Amino acid sequence: MISLGHLKHRLGQYGALWVGSFLLSGVGVWLAALFLDLIDAADLVLPAAMLGVLLALGGGLIASLMSKQTPGTKLAVLLLAVLLVLPLLWAPVSAAVLIAFLADRSIEYSEAYAAFQIGVARLLFPISEAVGDGDLLGGVWTAFQWISSVVGFLSALTNIWPFVKRLLGPEPAEV
Repeated sequence: MISLGHLKHRLGQYGALWVGSFLLSGVGVWLAALFLDLIDAADLVLPAAMLGVLLALGGGLIASLMSKQTPGTKLAVLLLAVLLVLPLLWAPVSAAVLIAFLADRSIEYSEAYAAFQIGVARLLFPISEAVGDGDLLGGVWTAFQWISSVVGFLSALTNIWPFVKRLLGPEPAEV
């Protein structure tokens, strides 16, 4: 038996982690770029942000595995963590990409960005080789970026929407 309540709670935490890491790394890169070159700022902030994401993801996973949940729930949480690790790591990177885009700069010279892209390519290349002839890597990378961004946005939206509804006030009563 799988506890859907626990999975929903954990997905909410993943969404909050995505939004938080996106916002914190975006603000961090932007503030550091006030004093450093943008590339140096990204190289300073991104490793710390990605480490924070991994620690938070690992902490949530360990908490679930140590809880009194059923083995099926624990397995489902483990599978979710494996599936969402790359989208969660993409959040701080995408914030740095956005800051670079707004500054009309290229982020590709950042060592942290390049290391992330190379690491993802090393993971995705064998998959694209198995599925196709290896030329799929560019398409798989682009799909990864889009899917990660959409997953993060939808996750953020589902977590923020109840707060927005409370800000807008109660629904008008029907007469």
